[in-house]
Amino acid sequence: QSLIIAANRLPISVKKKPDGTWDLRTSAGGLVSALLGVRKTYDMTWIGWPGVFVEEGPDRDALTATLRKQNFLPVYLTKTQVELYYNGYCNNVLWSLFHYVPLSFEAKLSEDTNMHAQWLAYKEANRAFSDAIMSVYRTGDVVWAHDYHLMLVPQMLRAYEDSMKIGWFLHTPFPSSEIYRMLPMREELLHGCLAADLVGFHTYDYARHFVSATSRILGLEATPEGVENNGSFTRVAAFPIGIDPGRFTSALRTNEVQVHINELRERFRGRKVMLGVDRLDMIKGIPHKLLAFEKFLSENPDWANKVILIQIAVPTRSDVPEYQRLASQVHELVGRINGRFGSIGSVPIQHLDCTMQFPELCALYAVTDVMLVTSQRDGMNLVSYEFVSCQSKNDAGVLVLSEFAGAAQSIGAGALLVNPYNVTDVASAIKDALTMPEVEKIERHRSSFSHVSIHTSQAWADTFISELNDTHVEAELRQKRIPPHLKPEAMVKSFQMGKERLIILGYNATLTDPMESKTKIRPKLESQKSRHKIHPVAQECLTRLCDDPNTTVCIFSGSERNKLAQIFAMLPKVWIAAENGVFIRPPLQGKNGTDTPKWLTMIETTNLDWLESVEVVFEYFCERTPRSHVEMRETSLVWSYKYADPDFGRQQARDLLQHLWTGPISNAPVDVIMGAKSVEVRPVGLSKGTAVERIVQMIGGHGKELIEVDFVACCGHFLGRDEDIFSFLE
Repeated sequence: QSLIIAANRLPISVKKKPDGTWDLRTSAGGLVSALLGVRKTYDMTWIGWPGVFVEEGPDRDALTATLRKQNFLPVYLTKTQVELYYNGYCNNVLWSLFHYVPLSFEAKLSEDTNMHAQWLAYKEANRAFSDAIMSVYRTGDVVWAHDYHLMLVPQMLRAYEDSMKIGWFLHTPFPSSEIYRMLPMREELLHGCLAADLVGFHTYDYARHFVSATSRILGLEATPEGVENNGSFTRVAAFPIGIDPGRFTSALRTNEVQVHINELRERFRGRKVMLGVDRLDMIKGIPHKLLAFEKFLSENPDWANKVILIQIAVPTRSDVPEYQRLASQVHELVGRINGRFGSIGSVPIQHLDCTMQFPELCALYAVTDVMLVTSQRDGMNLVSYEFVSCQSKNDAGVLVLSEFAGAAQSIGAGALLVNPYNVTDVASAIKDALTMPEVEKIERHRSSFSHVSIHTSQAWADTFISELNDTHVEAELRQKRIPPHLKPEAMVKSFQMGKERLIILGYNATLTDPMESKTKIRPKLESQKSRHKIHPVAQECLTRLCDDPNTTVCIFSGSERNKLAQIFAMLPKVWIAAENGVFIRPPLQGKNGTDTPKWLTMIETTNLDWLESVEVVFEYFCERTPRSHVEMRETSLVWSYKYADPDFGRQQARDLLQHLWTGPISNAPVDVIMGAKSVEVRPVGLSKGTAVERIVQMIGGHGKELIEVDFVACCGHFLGRDEDIFSFLE
């Protein structure tokens, strides 16, 4: 089976050598090693930007050929595209919001047009990645897209090939729906992801936030397993990523690392070593860490010469003003703390603005007594995993871990969890970690190491691909249970051959214009609903069908009869069934025409005493459920929460049913019908199926039981309770 990986960057760094050839070096990192390790099982192609700008010509052709030999397919982006798509929309908008950093208001005022340009560049880049995938895709291949850079790719691919196996994984947090809804293009991005068969996140929380966003913003039906989207189903699940612990344990046994370990132990003899390894980034909480350490030293001055904090801050985006200010703030804090608690011979903090070589980093992890991870938000934070991998099981250090890092849900049981915003809490955790008994340290490390060694990066990749294959098979089985799409040409042919035709149509959501966007709905829903008009094209078609003497058209609706009489006044030749068949009006003109607007009542309407008490219950819940409304009819009532908060609406619907069954309808001759987002109470035994049977008898005239037809078409957005209309027609 072939696997196509699509990520923003290829897993290599590219450099042109003096002789004009290209040098490729594999990048370091857990994700790269995990996905490249999948090569053992799959024939893999990795698609991404090579990280260099190469104009079209011999150079680009040579680089492409070199990359293709290693199963890499480059997507070449221009400098403008990278600036707008990557630095602009991906980093300034999506990355910020996904890490709970609100969009800059000043930037939005001055760059409104720029944000639009960034969005267009984002779509253009996603289209380029989709085209690259399609250029190598073969039927049966698995496509796995990664991260917020490629949120539109699943939908674009689905448009090309409906049966494609598509997975999408997010490596950052997914924010609460209340944060996510601030995003200007929120609907498009969600629809893009939902086209995948499987959507993966690091933690259950992120998956829950995503499902909540689809429910609240798109109004889709959410289940614990995923999201129902107009007949298709997208599975949503958590797949915590890991590292390759063997890489670290092997490195610890090398002479080079052992030499570094001995040097560090000699240098820090007599002092406890605390370590922080972070990118110099707003979300990493470095200032919070330094303030907590300062508080710890001020409360425990005797520790000043017994402990050292080594903070490695890897520079990133150093050309951005916010990051420059952060660097200045960190340097100022380090200087202040060292000046206050240091001496001529030593300082409590050693701060390094640089990256470290892998052997040095392994040695540093190995000699560390307390690892401090104080991220304000972090998709996972694999530094904590690396620290655990490098610790000795007989002389283990302690991990102090932010509860806002994804790793807290994986190895939190073996760590001291802290709220990085609470400086006192972190300072207290530092003291607990430095004074923790050896037995407890070893037990905590054993718990963490067990998880890290089992849930490796390789296991993560294998699990996701396996789940994707299973999910796709389930989707295919589910698809077989869904009735196939009606083929227009087959229907037209049958219609032309028919001598006596019957056409039955629903009204709402069948003949009407589409409902306005949920965001545009105002509280005055009744007036909005009363303005529903038949779509002009549908009206023209109905008029022509009604003029055919061999075609009978029936309109079914749950709406009240006076409203339907007004709406269909321009179509005097149709049969109308109002309130789900309680009232039937024969045509005014043409075949079966009565010339008088007489409505026939199909049930006994004298015993409707329950209506008033049900109305009281519905109004009670209407007052307590914002944006819900009641539809009043002559013989039935509907409480709709279509525009209410979906979770609150479902909860209120459950309570409403309990109120009804224990009160006004406990002995009444009624049916309670649960719609998608509504509760309807109507007379017992009433459905569109029984109504259409009466209409067919009436069309046939006296002396005939049923009309004889050789073409029947029935279309409508019917509730499950009313689908007996199809059974009757069969």
